[in-house]
Amino acid sequence: MTDTLLEPATETAMADPLFTPITIRDLTLRNRISMSPMTRYFSPDGVPGDDVAGYYRRRAEAGIGLIVTEGVGIDHITSVDDPAIPHMYGKAALEGWKRVTEGVHAAGGRIFPQLWHQGPLRDPARSNRPDLIGSRPSGFWGKAGHTSYGDDYVDAMRAPTQPMGAGEIADIIAAFADAARNAMEAGFDGVALHGGHGYLIDSFLWDQTNHRDDRYGGDPARRAAFAAEIVAAVRAEIGNAPIMFRFSQHKQQDYGAQLGTMPEQLGALLVPLAQAGVDLFDASGRVFDRPAFEGSNLSLAGWARKLTGKPSVAIGGIGLGNGLGETLSGSSETKPLDNLQAARDGIARQEFDMAGVGRAILNDPQWVERVRKGQPFIEFDRANLRRLA
Repeated sequence: MTDTLLEPATETAMADPLFTPITIRDLTLRNRISMSPMTRYFSPDGVPGDDVAGYYRRRAEAGIGLIVTEGVGIDHITSVDDPAIPHMYGKAALEGWKRVTEGVHAAGGRIFPQLWHQGPLRDPARSNRPDLIGSRPSGFWGKAGHTSYGDDYVDAMRAPTQPMGAGEIADIIAAFADAARNAMEAGFDGVALHGGHGYLIDSFLWDQTNHRDDRYGGDPARRAAFAAEIVAAVRAEIGNAPIMFRFSQHKQQDYGAQLGTMPEQLGALLVPLAQAGVDLFDASGRVFDRPAFEGSNLSLAGWARKLTGKPSVAIGGIGLGNGLGETLSGSSETKPLDNLQAARDGIARQEFDMAGVGRAILNDPQWVERVRKGQPFIEFDRANLRRLA
């Protein structure tokens, strides 16, 4: 398999590639910058309030192309742990999300919720139900490698549990579909699915956590079946609205983990998802433009696009000079970095289609406007990790 890239389109020479529109199905985005999902813990009892609505509206007012919300729990008893994580069910939560979408749309923005089930990474101690463990395909948490989790947490989580049964699998697929329908009713423009970082969907894709011997486990195509069924169920509920799917090589359990060591292995997992209805692959890498495989200069987002034929988003460190783990731990200073030319170049040569930006936009609601005007970035304030700037 080669990694030959298409030549840049002539139109991109006339404008900044980051600020050219893109159409996904019937949805046109005003530019190629996506706000990546970032867990915030500001929705008591799962209900987003006016402060959450204002947080997203401010980003839309600055001209961002697509907002992807923080992870949003589906209606399953072990979906998420912290009670301040928002969910996509119940009258109060849906009314809160409607205020969010109305504010974003009034500012000319577009917004997807990232539907989430934490799976093996649900921490019972943080939840209202500490007696319930997280759902796991085969009962395995995953072998711990380089991780930001503390030793006490890893020791508490690594003990094997019961594998998920057929009934629980069916219930969770249905809950994703229900959440997608609720999202459409709340005014969202599409749906994003969290299939990365070692959470539930990813734990079916990853061979370290999926040891099943039924139709949901074994070779890559069978390990992709759970995710593909979720995608198909969501598609049946939302019609022609776009579906975005986040995936990653690295896991919270082990930053050095890989879904596939060769492009063909990654393709065997992603192609069934594209066939089931994914329109946009959200390729979460620790460094957005780092080559994904030996012998190729293509990034993870570049391989997603090449393997599936679908548009992709490149994510990982855009606008900043260190990684997320270092920001969260404070192990190194997080400083602004203008590394956007690499993102422009990747879009211009059609390696990937959008740039996903997380911490830089969390820190500064006006970040996109600063990029558009060529203004310098502001300093990163770690206090913004604990408030809605």
